[in-house]
Amino acid sequence: MSTIDLAVIGGSGLYKFPGLQNAERLAVDTPYGAASGDVVLGDFAGKRLAFLARHGESHTLPPHRVNYRANLWALHSLGARRVIGVNAVGGIRSDMGPRVIVVPDQLIDYTHGRATSYCDVEGAEVKHIDFSEPYTESLRRPLLAAARAAGIAVIDGGCYGATQGPRLETRAEIARMKRDGCDLVGMTGMPEAALARELTLEYACLALVANFAAGCGDEAEISIEEIFAHLAAATAEVPRILAAMLKS
Repeated sequence: MSTIDLAVIGGSGLYKFPGLQNAERLAVDTPYGAASGDVVLGDFAGKRLAFLARHGESHTLPPHRVNYRANLWALHSLGARRVIGVNAVGGIRSDMGPRVIVVPDQLIDYTHGRATSYCDVEGAEVKHIDFSEPYTESLRRPLLAAARAAGIAVIDGGCYGATQGPRLETRAEIARMKRDGCDLVGMTGMPEAALARELTLEYACLALVANFAAGCGDEAEISIEEIFAHLAAATAEVPRILAAMLKS
Protein backbone atom coordinates (compact mmCIF):
# COMPACT_ATOMS: atom_id res chain seq x y z
CA MET A 1 0.00 0.00 0.00
CA SER A 2 1.38 3.40 -0.97
CA THR A 3 1.89 5.99 1.74
CA ILE A 4 -0.92 8.50 2.20
CA ASP A 5 0.58 11.88 3.03
CA LEU A 6 -2.73 13.57 3.79
CA ALA A 7 -6.42 12.66 4.00
CA VAL A 8 -9.13 15.24 3.38
CA ILE A 9 -12.78 14.94 4.41
CA GLY A 10 -14.81 17.31 2.26
CA GLY A 11 -17.89 19.02 3.63
CA SER A 12 -20.77 20.79 1.93
CA GLY A 13 -19.62 22.14 -1.43
CA LEU A 14 -16.54 19.93 -1.63
CA TYR A 15 -17.59 16.62 -3.11
CA LYS A 16 -14.60 16.02 -5.39
CA PHE A 17 -11.05 17.21 -4.88
CA PRO A 18 -9.86 19.47 -7.73
CA GLY A 19 -6.48 18.67 -9.25
CA LEU A 20 -6.22 15.09 -8.03
CA GLN A 21 -4.18 13.12 -10.57
CA ASN A 22 -4.04 9.37 -11.27
CA ALA A 23 -7.11 8.91 -9.13
CA GLU A 24 -8.41 5.51 -8.06
CA ARG A 25 -11.55 4.75 -6.08
CA LEU A 26 -11.61 2.33 -3.17
CA ALA A 27 -14.71 0.98 -1.45
CA VAL A 28 -13.52 0.18 2.07
CA ASP A 29 -15.30 -2.32 4.31
CA THR A 30 -15.32 -1.28 7.95
CA PRO A 31 -16.55 -2.94 11.18
CA TYR A 32 -18.88 0.06 11.57
CA GLY A 33 -20.79 -0.18 8.33
CA ALA A 34 -20.48 1.78 5.12
CA ALA A 35 -18.54 5.01 4.85
CA SER A 36 -20.10 8.02 3.13
CA GLY A 37 -18.70 6.77 -0.17
CA ASP A 38 -15.57 5.54 -1.88
CA VAL A 39 -12.22 6.89 -0.77
CA VAL A 40 -10.53 8.52 -3.76
CA LEU A 41 -6.73 8.20 -3.79
CA GLY A 42 -4.55 10.26 -6.08
CA ASP A 43 -1.48 12.42 -6.53
CA PHE A 44 -1.61 16.08 -5.56
CA ALA A 45 1.25 18.56 -5.21
CA GLY A 46 3.73 15.72 -5.52
CA LYS A 47 2.21 13.78 -2.63
CA ARG A 48 -0.37 11.05 -2.11
CA LEU A 49 -3.76 12.36 -1.02
CA ALA A 50 -6.92 10.53 0.04
CA PHE A 51 -10.29 12.24 -0.29
CA LEU A 52 -13.69 11.35 1.12
CA ALA A 53 -16.90 13.36 0.67
CA ARG A 54 -18.49 13.52 4.14
CA HIS A 55 -22.06 13.87 2.88
CA GLY A 56 -21.57 11.60 -0.13
CA GLU A 57 -20.68 12.84 -3.60
CA SER A 58 -24.30 13.85 -4.26
CA HIS A 59 -24.86 15.32 -0.77
CA THR A 60 -27.35 12.65 0.23
CA LEU A 61 -26.35 12.33 3.90
CA PRO A 62 -27.53 14.94 6.42
CA PRO A 63 -25.12 15.75 9.27
CA HIS A 64 -26.78 13.49 11.85
CA ARG A 65 -26.82 10.52 9.45
CA VAL A 66 -23.13 10.60 8.48
CA ASN A 67 -21.31 7.45 9.59
CA TYR A 68 -18.38 9.28 11.16
CA ARG A 69 -16.93 6.10 12.65
CA ALA A 70 -16.80 4.33 9.29
CA ASN A 71 -15.32 7.39 7.57
CA LEU A 72 -12.42 7.77 9.97
CA TRP A 73 -11.85 4.02 10.16
CA ALA A 74 -11.70 3.75 6.36
CA LEU A 75 -9.04 6.46 6.10
CA HIS A 76 -7.06 5.02 8.99
CA SER A 77 -7.17 1.50 7.54
CA LEU A 78 -5.73 2.79 4.26
CA GLY A 79 -2.74 4.23 6.10
CA ALA A 80 -3.75 7.86 6.60
CA ARG A 81 -2.26 9.45 9.70
CA ARG A 82 -3.05 13.14 9.06
CA VAL A 83 -6.63 14.25 8.39
CA ILE A 84 -7.99 17.67 7.47
CA GLY A 85 -11.71 18.09 7.99
CA VAL A 86 -13.14 20.78 5.70
CA ASN A 87 -16.32 22.15 7.29
CA ALA A 88 -18.91 24.66 6.14
CA VAL A 89 -19.82 26.88 9.08
CA GLY A 90 -21.75 29.95 10.13
CA GLY A 91 -19.96 32.89 11.68
CA ILE A 92 -20.86 34.09 15.15
CA ARG A 93 -17.89 36.35 15.84
CA SER A 94 -18.05 39.66 13.98
CA ASP A 95 -14.80 39.10 12.06
CA MET A 96 -15.91 35.65 10.88
CA GLY A 97 -18.25 36.65 8.09
CA PRO A 98 -19.00 34.99 4.75
CA ARG A 99 -16.00 33.64 2.78
CA VAL A 100 -13.66 33.91 5.78
CA ILE A 101 -11.48 30.85 6.44
CA VAL A 102 -10.77 29.82 10.03
CA VAL A 103 -8.55 27.16 11.60
CA PRO A 104 -10.27 26.70 14.98
CA ASP A 105 -8.52 25.51 18.11
CA GLN A 106 -11.48 24.65 20.37
CA LEU A 107 -14.98 23.23 20.14
CA ILE A 108 -18.18 22.64 22.10
CA ASP A 109 -20.41 19.70 21.24
CA TYR A 110 -24.18 20.30 21.19
CA THR A 111 -25.01 17.21 19.12
CA HIS A 112 -27.03 14.25 20.39
CA GLY A 113 -27.87 10.71 19.37
CA ARG A 114 -24.78 10.17 17.24
CA ALA A 115 -22.35 7.26 17.53
CA THR A 116 -19.58 9.17 19.24
CA SER A 117 -16.94 6.57 20.13
CA TYR A 118 -15.32 3.34 19.00
CA CYS A 119 -15.68 2.25 22.62
CA ASP A 120 -19.43 1.76 22.09
CA VAL A 121 -18.88 -1.65 20.50
CA GLU A 122 -19.27 -4.61 22.86
CA GLY A 123 -15.89 -5.94 23.97
CA ALA A 124 -13.99 -2.85 22.84
CA GLU A 125 -11.35 -1.33 25.07
CA VAL A 126 -12.59 1.77 26.87
CA LYS A 127 -10.30 4.69 26.08
CA HIS A 128 -10.51 7.92 28.04
CA ILE A 129 -8.79 10.18 25.53
CA ASP A 130 -7.37 13.56 26.50
CA PHE A 131 -9.49 16.00 24.52
CA SER A 132 -8.35 19.23 26.18
CA GLU A 133 -7.06 20.39 22.80
CA PRO A 134 -9.43 18.85 20.24
CA TYR A 135 -7.32 19.76 17.21
CA THR A 136 -3.73 18.60 16.73
CA GLU A 137 -1.38 21.55 16.99
CA SER A 138 1.28 19.81 14.90
CA LEU A 139 -1.20 19.86 11.99
CA ARG A 140 -2.86 23.21 12.72
CA ARG A 141 0.44 25.09 12.52
CA PRO A 142 1.50 23.83 9.06
CA LEU A 143 -2.03 24.47 7.80
CA LEU A 144 -1.92 28.09 8.96
CA ALA A 145 1.58 28.61 7.59
CA ALA A 146 0.56 27.14 4.24
CA ALA A 147 -2.41 29.47 3.88
CA ARG A 148 -0.22 32.45 4.57
CA ALA A 149 2.45 31.21 2.17
CA ALA A 150 -0.26 30.93 -0.50
CA GLY A 151 -1.36 34.49 0.20
CA ILE A 152 -4.72 33.41 1.59
CA ALA A 153 -6.02 35.15 4.69
CA VAL A 154 -6.96 32.83 7.56
CA ILE A 155 -7.94 33.36 11.17
CA ASP A 156 -5.91 31.42 13.73
CA GLY A 157 -8.10 29.99 16.47
CA GLY A 158 -11.72 30.14 17.48
CA CYS A 159 -14.29 27.90 19.10
CA TYR A 160 -16.44 25.69 16.85
CA GLY A 161 -19.90 24.88 18.20
CA ALA A 162 -21.23 21.62 16.73
CA THR A 163 -25.03 21.48 16.41
CA GLN A 164 -27.31 18.66 15.34
CA GLY A 165 -28.75 19.94 12.06
CA PRO A 166 -29.84 19.66 9.38
CA ARG A 167 -31.93 22.74 10.23
CA LEU A 168 -30.18 26.03 10.88
CA GLU A 169 -30.23 27.41 14.40
CA THR A 170 -32.63 29.88 16.01
CA ARG A 171 -31.49 33.34 17.08
CA ALA A 172 -31.86 32.27 20.70
CA GLU A 173 -29.69 29.21 20.17
CA ILE A 174 -26.96 31.29 18.55
CA ALA A 175 -27.19 33.84 21.37
CA ARG A 176 -26.69 31.01 23.85
CA MET A 177 -23.73 29.67 21.88
CA LYS A 178 -22.19 33.14 21.82
CA ARG A 179 -22.52 33.33 25.61
CA ASP A 180 -20.89 29.91 25.80
CA GLY A 181 -17.89 31.25 23.89
CA CYS A 182 -18.54 29.83 20.40
CA ASP A 183 -17.18 31.79 17.44
CA LEU A 184 -18.44 29.45 14.71
CA VAL A 185 -21.35 27.09 14.30
CA GLY A 186 -21.38 23.94 12.20
CA MET A 187 -23.06 20.54 12.10
CA THR A 188 -20.26 18.08 11.36
CA GLY A 189 -17.34 18.93 13.65
CA MET A 190 -18.32 16.25 16.15
CA PRO A 191 -17.91 13.38 16.68
CA GLU A 192 -15.37 13.50 13.85
CA ALA A 193 -12.66 15.21 15.88
CA ALA A 194 -13.04 12.88 18.87
CA LEU A 195 -13.04 9.75 16.73
CA ALA A 196 -9.83 10.91 15.05
CA ARG A 197 -8.27 11.28 18.49
CA GLU A 198 -9.35 7.76 19.50
CA LEU A 199 -7.55 6.46 16.40
CA THR A 200 -4.49 8.62 17.28
CA LEU A 201 -4.81 10.49 14.00
CA GLU A 202 -3.51 14.02 13.62
CA TYR A 203 -6.63 16.08 12.91
CA ALA A 204 -7.33 19.72 12.11
CA CYS A 205 -10.34 21.65 10.85
CA LEU A 206 -10.43 24.05 7.94
CA ALA A 207 -13.65 25.98 8.56
CA LEU A 208 -15.17 27.86 5.62
CA VAL A 209 -17.68 30.52 6.66
CA ALA A 210 -20.75 30.39 4.41
CA ASN A 211 -22.95 32.88 6.26
CA PHE A 212 -23.40 34.81 9.46
CA ALA A 213 -25.31 32.73 12.00
CA ALA A 214 -28.86 33.76 12.96
CA GLY A 215 -28.90 37.21 14.50
CA CYS A 216 -25.22 37.89 13.83
CA GLY A 217 -25.50 39.63 10.47
CA ASP A 218 -27.68 42.26 8.85
CA GLU A 219 -29.91 39.79 7.01
CA ALA A 220 -33.40 39.21 8.37
CA GLU A 221 -33.38 35.73 6.84
CA ILE A 222 -30.52 33.45 5.79
CA SER A 223 -30.56 32.68 2.06
CA ILE A 224 -29.52 29.15 1.07
CA GLU A 225 -28.53 30.46 -2.37
CA GLU A 226 -26.18 33.00 -0.80
CA ILE A 227 -24.76 30.35 1.51
CA PHE A 228 -23.69 28.18 -1.42
CA ALA A 229 -22.30 31.14 -3.36
CA HIS A 230 -20.11 32.16 -0.42
CA LEU A 231 -19.16 28.54 0.17
CA ALA A 232 -18.07 28.06 -3.44
CA ALA A 233 -15.76 31.08 -3.20
CA ALA A 234 -14.14 29.86 0.03
CA THR A 235 -13.91 26.26 -1.18
CA ALA A 236 -11.92 27.37 -4.23
CA GLU A 237 -9.05 28.33 -1.91
CA VAL A 238 -8.77 24.90 -0.26
CA PRO A 239 -6.59 23.19 -2.92
CA ARG A 240 -4.16 26.12 -2.89
CA ILE A 241 -3.79 25.93 0.88
CA LEU A 242 -3.26 22.17 0.92
CA ALA A 243 -0.85 22.29 -2.03
CA ALA A 244 1.28 24.81 -0.16
CA MET A 245 1.22 22.62 2.94
CA LEU A 246 2.24 19.47 1.08
CA LYS A 247 5.05 21.27 -0.76
CA SER A 248 6.50 22.87 2.36
